[in-house]
Amino acid sequence: MDEVVVVGVGNPDRGDDAAGPAVVAALWDRVPPGVRLTTTVGSDPSTFWDLWEGASHVVLVDAMVSGRPPGTIARFDVSRDPLPGTVRLVSTHALGAPAAIELARALGRLPSRVLVYGIEGGSFAGGAVMSDEVTRAVSELADGLLGEVLADRSAGVG
Repeated sequence: MDEVVVVGVGNPDRGDDAAGPAVVAALWDRVPPGVRLTTTVGSDPSTFWDLWEGASHVVLVDAMVSGRPPGTIARFDVSRDPLPGTVRLVSTHALGAPAAIELARALGRLPSRVLVYGIEGGSFAGGAVMSDEVTRAVSELADGLLGEVLADRSAGVG
């Protein structure tokens, strides 16, 4: 199947960790046919594999910690190479998106194109709301994904 899957990774109840699910929510009812939107807290690699099963193009959106200012957006094409060691995607569990990607790569289960978008967070406390900087970045990234990554779907290109 030639499908694009956008996975928003994060916990909506942990401040800036809500960035991934918030991007998916901002895309809802705006994506063309052939684009599937989903979210996960991201604890087990097999969860990711189930979410992207059959997809040729996967976009993972997650909060990250890399030392950049909160709200900074970074794009990584991990289709061939792992995430840089200086970037840590936020996970409330031992394993998360990076482990799922690398294990899928080792097992030959990685889709042909995998992009990771990280939004730098600053606060991940339980019960906190997203910071203003991350809220602005969520809107910017959602609009950017429609233009850069997802627009080819409306043209019928896989």
